[in-house]
Amino acid sequence: MLRILSAILALSFACGATAQDKPAAAPAEKPPLYATTRVEGTDNVYVFRYGNHQAMFVVTSAGVIATDPIGYGRPQAVTTYIDEIKKVSNQPIKYLIYSHHHYDHIAGGQPFKDAGAKIIAHKRAKERLEMIKDPHTPLPDEVFDKKRVIKLGGTELELTYHGLNHSDSTIAMRLPKEKILFLVDTLPVGSVPGRGMIDFHPLEAEKSIESIIAMDWERMIPGHPGAPNGRLGTKDDARAQLQFLRDASETVKAAAREGKCWEPAEKEVTLPKYESWPGYKNNLQFVLRRYCGLWGRGT
Repeated sequence: MLRILSAILALSFACGATAQDKPAAAPAEKPPLYATTRVEGTDNVYVFRYGNHQAMFVVTSAGVIATDPIGYGRPQAVTTYIDEIKKVSNQPIKYLIYSHHHYDHIAGGQPFKDAGAKIIAHKRAKERLEMIKDPHTPLPDEVFDKKRVIKLGGTELELTYHGLNHSDSTIAMRLPKEKILFLVDTLPVGSVPGRGMIDFHPLEAEKSIESIIAMDWERMIPGHPGAPNGRLGTKDDARAQLQFLRDASETVKAAAREGKCWEPAEKEVTLPKYESWPGYKNNLQFVLRRYCGLWGRGT
């Protein structure tokens, strides 16, 4: 009996020691500060990510077309961006395209200008930048209203304006041959939009987004890698985002009719259908606040 008891105690001690000594799970690795990735299925389209911002650049036999310098508050991001381009091409940077006038995407582009790039943007982006007068963010050399097509080294990039949406100066950049769209902030991929809702144009945006969806494209590079693993977006993602905005609008509209805008709506309104989306917990307040502005104040 004594032997049996000793064996039981020893086994219990061993099991306890094993549980206590089991190493803790390793914390998830943080992604590197920046990365350059070639878009799958292409040989010349790249995504440059720095922190939580990203831009597209296209390499051609006659030069490089870059977009958004993403250098707001971090000039090292711009020089890193240019260095990353040089790693994959010895061609000169011919163009720098501003997606819209918001500084978190287009600030700090002077090094591109110094490298000889011609800067193109929508005319309203230039009007905004003329008021701000930031010495590190050069004004566009060329502006357009509805459409501008860049042809360089056998590659065609189509720039189009679709009216008011995330801003009043946002353009869509489409590679027709590759069926790739670069669109910043207007259609987050599988995630809830955040602080950028502050100057979102809710009524006009639906029509604008519908026209963007109607274009011929299959994959979308967003301005932020919000979706899991930073995947590219699809038209299904775009339709889902549009439906999210419509659902948010109708829900807040009902709350506004009960006099609940602003604070009560922000505390009480939920959209359970989208609880699994990244950003739901932290960003829903910004969405509700913007639609309260529309349905509670008419702005």
